[in-house]
Amino acid sequence: MANTLKSIFVSLLLAGCSAFGIRQSEEPHYTLVFEQGAMQIRHYSTMVVAETEIAADYEASGSIGFKRLAGYIFGNNSQRQEMAMTAPVYRKPASETLDMAAPVFRQHSDNRWHMAFVMPSGRALADLPQPLDPLVRLREVPGKKVAVIRFSGALTLANAEKQSQALLAWLNANHYRPASEPRIAAYDPPWTLPWLRRNEIHIDIE
Repeated sequence: MANTLKSIFVSLLLAGCSAFGIRQSEEPHYTLVFEQGAMQIRHYSTMVVAETEIAADYEASGSIGFKRLAGYIFGNNSQRQEMAMTAPVYRKPASETLDMAAPVFRQHSDNRWHMAFVMPSGRALADLPQPLDPLVRLREVPGKKVAVIRFSGALTLANAEKQSQALLAWLNANHYRPASEPRIAAYDPPWTLPWLRRNEIHIDIE
């Protein structure tokens, strides 16, 4: 009961800050390599993520995946240990393949989505508590170079698709080779005022 109340309190606190554009969550470390308008090339350090796959459409998967992963960091783990919330929350179609000729966020008949939380800095894969939920797993993500487009507004599937296509066009025009499918990076909860939201699309590059 105490953990539930604490989770609600933390969520409300973060909601109040995020609604007015004040972000206090830790972000994974990266070095800015290049910037042009809303486009950036970043180099991310190695990070550890907690991830899950959700069998639901885009709208429902956001809530289901977030609750599942939040449960892990708020104590649903082998050590009943609580960890700090970080940003962003990543999401992408679980069955998507790298096909630049097709819509990058097209819906699939099985409606499966992949979501990941980044673990706080300084936490290695070996010393993190194991998830008690079998649908949550931990994984180390090697350092990599990532192309990013930043945008605000509602994080709808249509908006994510539009921004992904813009980033892919920019990469092609600047002779960068994509090395992954696009993924959504959300820095704010859904109730944040749309014009204050920080949204991004990330694509790994060679």
